[in-house]
Amino acid sequence: MLRLATWKIAAIVAMTVCAVLVILPSLLSAAQRETLNAYLPSFLQTRSIVLGLDLQGGSHVLLEVDTPSVVKSLIDTMRDSVRRVLREEKISISGGIGVLPRGLQVRIPDAKDRAKVMPRFLSLAGPSGSGLAEGSTAPTFDVTEGANGVVQFTVTEAGINAKLRRAVDQSIEVLRRRVDALGTTEPNIQRQGLDRILVQVPGLQDTGKLKDILGTTAKLEFRLVGEPGADPNDIEMLDQTEAQGQLPVEKRVMVQGEDLTDAQPGFDQRTSEPIVNFRFNIRGGQKFGEVTTENVGRPFAIVLDGKVISAPRILSPITGGSGQISGRFTVEEANKLAILLRAGALPAKLTIVEERTVGPGLGQDSIDAGKRAAYVGAGLVILYMLVTYGIFGVFANIALLVHIAFIFAGLVLLGATLTLPGIAGIVLTIGLAVDSNVLIYERIREEGHLGRSIVSALDAGFNRAFATIIDANVTMFVAAAILYFLGSGPVRGFAVTLALGILTTVVTAVTMTRMMIALWYRYERPTRLPI
Repeated sequence: MLRLATWKIAAIVAMTVCAVLVILPSLLSAAQRETLNAYLPSFLQTRSIVLGLDLQGGSHVLLEVDTPSVVKSLIDTMRDSVRRVLREEKISISGGIGVLPRGLQVRIPDAKDRAKVMPRFLSLAGPSGSGLAEGSTAPTFDVTEGANGVVQFTVTEAGINAKLRRAVDQSIEVLRRRVDALGTTEPNIQRQGLDRILVQVPGLQDTGKLKDILGTTAKLEFRLVGEPGADPNDIEMLDQTEAQGQLPVEKRVMVQGEDLTDAQPGFDQRTSEPIVNFRFNIRGGQKFGEVTTENVGRPFAIVLDGKVISAPRILSPITGGSGQISGRFTVEEANKLAILLRAGALPAKLTIVEERTVGPGLGQDSIDAGKRAAYVGAGLVILYMLVTYGIFGVFANIALLVHIAFIFAGLVLLGATLTLPGIAGIVLTIGLAVDSNVLIYERIREEGHLGRSIVSALDAGFNRAFATIIDANVTMFVAAAILYFLGSGPVRGFAVTLALGILTTVVTAVTMTRMMIALWYRYERPTRLPI
């Protein structure tokens, strides 16, 4: 026990030095860190501890996926699929495709025609159909035959729930790209229940700007303007942003915004007005070229979130895969639209159900309170160990300081966010770390009372207390893991620091303390135990 290999001592010292070097940049200002990083290679760039919303202030927004818009999206998709099947099978219907609050219906008078298309209708609503909500084994629609040749499609609860889950997952990725474009650091974006998303952006005090970015669907569509005499079921009236009144636009989407690869703000060379230049991927460029080639002379509506931004007339085929959007924008509006289009459209409308701003003053109060709690807790623990165990208490206190350094270094390396509950977790691990030393020292004291020699008592104390320490820490680690995986927000912040503290306890309270006691015995050669 008292003979530690040189490499073990060197490894412990190296780990301690590395931990200190990792957390030192957190003591520098942002400008100082940038200056330091300018002289370091990319793989040695410094990072600081990320403070949570409750410590540095910022914006908190809770969003909810609009269920009616999800249902409408499912119905629209099924309507297009039904129309395609009827067209491919060359089947005539009576009265068009009717849209219901929870589905749609179509009347096919001929029984032979119904028998011909029903298998395809059922496949549309089943696992292989386009109407199926991804990730679900249940059908999205119930397909039933009624009287007078009516076939009805009714959306199912399972289909809605599956669509909601997918919409939340997709929305989280889109929102993350949008928030990153704002230039903020370490946003917290996570699911809350089935249909809600929590967005926390530390350091951002302008909730209005955040709401504008998060609440806009940014669903871009290119559609043809309806012609006189067109089927009313294929036309819908949309509001215009540039003019009063509404414009008849075909329901069929010719090109979707999801085919965009880039969007950048710019200025029209002729009018000097702000515009947005966009570029399609190969598929979108081909579609755009085909539509503009086949419809020269017709107005082409650019629709954003259900409103017509502009409806320019197609003067000639546009085959280059790029174009521009003009709509009497201000510079700020053009820049915002470019950000939204680059990040992608939200799969469903999001509504804000809760918002609040945490000011930097309140965050500083939280930091000060957390510091006071940590200082008082650590001070009392250090004093107790010194009074109770003397020189061994000094060793325990040194190990405790290294233990805290390891926790903060772990937070930096993991990129984890430190919250006020996280500070509470650190304070708790201080007690856990010292508790391990108390178990070891009390065991050494008992072995000394039984008449063992100093070396034998030290060796037995560490060896016999080790199993107890491992059992206690494993139990606490399991609890921390459960809190992390089942909890959210502040609970997870507490769990992260608690788990890191438990892991470092084994290194500091056992290995490092053993090393210091071994070195102390080698140089002091005591004749009795100091405890």
